[in-house]
Amino acid sequence: MTVNVLAIQRISEADRARIEAIDPVVRLIDAGGWFDGEIRDTWPPYSVARYLAPGTNAGQGTRAERDRMLAEAEVILGGWPFPLDLRARAPRLKWFHQRPAGASNLRLGDLWGSDVMVTTSRGAGSTLAMAEYAIAGILHFAKGLNRAVDDRGAGTFDHRAYRPLLIEGKTLCVIGAGGIGREVGRLGAALGMRVIGTRRTLQPAAPLPTGFSMMGSADDLDRFLAGSDFVAVCCQWTPETTNLINATRLAAMKPGVVLVNVARGEIVDEAALAEALARGHLRGVVLDVYVGEFEHRPPEVLWRDPRALITPHVSGASDENRHGAIEVFCENLRAYLDGAPLRNVIDWQRGY
Repeated sequence: MTVNVLAIQRISEADRARIEAIDPVVRLIDAGGWFDGEIRDTWPPYSVARYLAPGTNAGQGTRAERDRMLAEAEVILGGWPFPLDLRARAPRLKWFHQRPAGASNLRLGDLWGSDVMVTTSRGAGSTLAMAEYAIAGILHFAKGLNRAVDDRGAGTFDHRAYRPLLIEGKTLCVIGAGGIGREVGRLGAALGMRVIGTRRTLQPAAPLPTGFSMMGSADDLDRFLAGSDFVAVCCQWTPETTNLINATRLAAMKPGVVLVNVARGEIVDEAALAEALARGHLRGVVLDVYVGEFEHRPPEVLWRDPRALITPHVSGASDENRHGAIEVFCENLRAYLDGAPLRNVIDWQRGY
C-alpha cells in the first residue's frame, strides 16, 4: 500500500523528513512553488503581491505535470493561496490539510462544501503572537500612544489630549475563547484585567481557561459588551458571525471602548464602525483584518482616521516560528493511516 501525499506549499527539509518518518507507506511529493504561476493568474493581484514569494512567476513544470500530480494525490498539504480548482483536478483526493488555522480562507475554492475531508491548524497557529498583538493594540490606545503621531505632525505637544487609562481593574471581553482568545485572556489577566469571554459551545463542567473570570455563550454577548472596556474579536468567521459587531452592538458598548479584531474583517460591520468612530463613541479600533483584505487596501474612511490602527494581517508574525501546522498534519496523518478520527475536521454546516 502507498499513500500519495502532495505538498503544494513550500516546506522545509526538516518538515519533509518529519512527514516521511510517519510511516513507510507515505510517498511525499514536494511540489512547493509549482503552482505559483496558476495562483498568479487566478488570484487578485493584491493577494499575489502580499503572499507569493518575491521572484515567483510561472511556477514549475507544465500544466500536464501538475495535473498528473493532483490526479494521483490521496492527501494534499496546502496553504494560502491555493489552486481554486483542486477538487475538480484531484479525483482521488480524500483529505486536504491547510496550514492556516482559519477555515474561511477556503471559501474561495471548490473544496468548500465538497466530499473531501478538510482539516485546519486551528488552535496550533501563531496564537501567542496574535494575542500579544491584541494586547499591544489595547495598550496603544489605552495609553494614548496614538497621540504621539498627531503631536509630531503638529510640531507641539498637546499634553491634555492623552488621557491614559490604568489597565488594572478594567474589563476585557474576548469574543471567541479558542486558541487565540484564551491566550489574549491569559495575557490580559496577567496585566490585572478582569477577563470575560464567549464561546459558540459552552461546556458547563469544564474549568475556566487561565485568567478568565467568566465564560458565556453567544446569548451573553450583549450583556458582556455593555460592561467591557476592551473587546477582542478572536472568533471564526461563519454565517452566524458575519457582522456580529454591528451598529446595535457598537452602540451598546461603553463609550470609550477599545476594539481589536484579529479574526476576520467580515465579523465587524465596517460602515457601522466608521460611524461609531465619527461620533466619538470608540476610543480606538485596531484591525489586523478587514473586508476584502486579499483584494484591495482598507476602506479609506477607516484608514485615514487616527483612531483606527490597521495592519496587513501580520498579527501572527514574530521572530520565532511557533506555528504548529506540521505537528497537526503529522498527528492527523498518523490517525488517517490508522483509520482514527482526525483533529480539526471542518464541519461545512458550522463553517469551521
